Amino acid sequence: MTIAQRLLGAFFNLFEPLFRLGQARLGVARLGWLFVAPNLLVFGLFTFLPIAINLVYAVTGGVKLLPMDRPYTGAENFAILLECRNYLDLQTCRKDVFWRAMLNTVRFSLVQVTLMVLFSLVTALVLNRKIIGRGFWRGVFFYPVLLSPVVVALIWKWLLQNQGVFNAALAASGQAPVDWLLDAGWAFFWTVFVSIWAHMGFYTLILLAGLQAIPKDLYEAAELDAASPWRTLRRITLPLLMPNLTVVIVLALIRAVQIFDEVFVLTGGGPGSATTFIVQFIYQTGFAEQIHLYGLAAAASLLLALGLMGLTLLQLRVARTGDEGRDGRSPP
Repeated sequence: MTIAQRLLGAFFNLFEPLFRLGQARLGVARLGWLFVAPNLLVFGLFTFLPIAINLVYAVTGGVKLLPMDRPYTGAENFAILLECRNYLDLQTCRKDVFWRAMLNTVRFSLVQVTLMVLFSLVTALVLNRKIIGRGFWRGVFFYPVLLSPVVVALIWKWLLQNQGVFNAALAASGQAPVDWLLDAGWAFFWTVFVSIWAHMGFYTLILLAGLQAIPKDLYEAAELDAASPWRTLRRITLPLLMPNLTVVIVLALIRAVQIFDEVFVLTGGGPGSATTFIVQFIYQTGFAEQIHLYGLAAAASLLLALGLMGLTLLQLRVARTGDEGRDGRSPP
């Protein structure tokens, strides 16, 4: 008997009285709750309890930290965030930084997700072909996913700062240095670029798995019919890859809306509010400002949660529609 088997036997002998007691009290049908109780306890402490506390903060005001010291204000925090005399002019909004963060998040999500899906698809198509060193290149593209987002941002910040590698290369070639992170346009560009560089490998892997699941017989039939590569891509690859593409689009969209780590380290939300996104606004309002407005931060986080919930429901709806379409049934 191995050491692992002995340890496992000792574990069961130690908890056998508890299992017998649970079976006697709960019955066999409900005994499963005893096994999932530790996980439920962890989820309750670190997921459901924070959500409940966040709801309390969202409907209370003041600057006190303890919930019992905060006065009930109802929907006042939501009204402060959403109050605008003219929604086409952000300067008329009571919390214009919130609306700028929302617009920045929408703009970032549209640009980043579009480029992310496009680059991931092209990369997956290339890595699915018989090329030299295919295994090596697959590892190269996936490697950034293994790095911490903070590490990724620190690496690129070292390259892009005023005295960084890029400006050193420009100075060596006789060019003037560029304020990569102090110019609003460049800062936004680099946040998009770094986020794509850091996460593209994950989505490429999903699409690559979908490509490898497509039967080779279809491509052989297309080759016999002398179909062009573009026609093969449009009529065979993309339709059969659509479930994977849907997953990639929704996951990338959710990740883009939640962007925080790389931007916080890379630009800190600046210059000005050029790269201030919704999660950055929540952090600044609740923790970084001199006066900690926990209620406003909690209300903004709930609005973000509603948006993410909508994206998740959209993913489930699209996935359900795709499954019913493949089964030959029309959705209700």
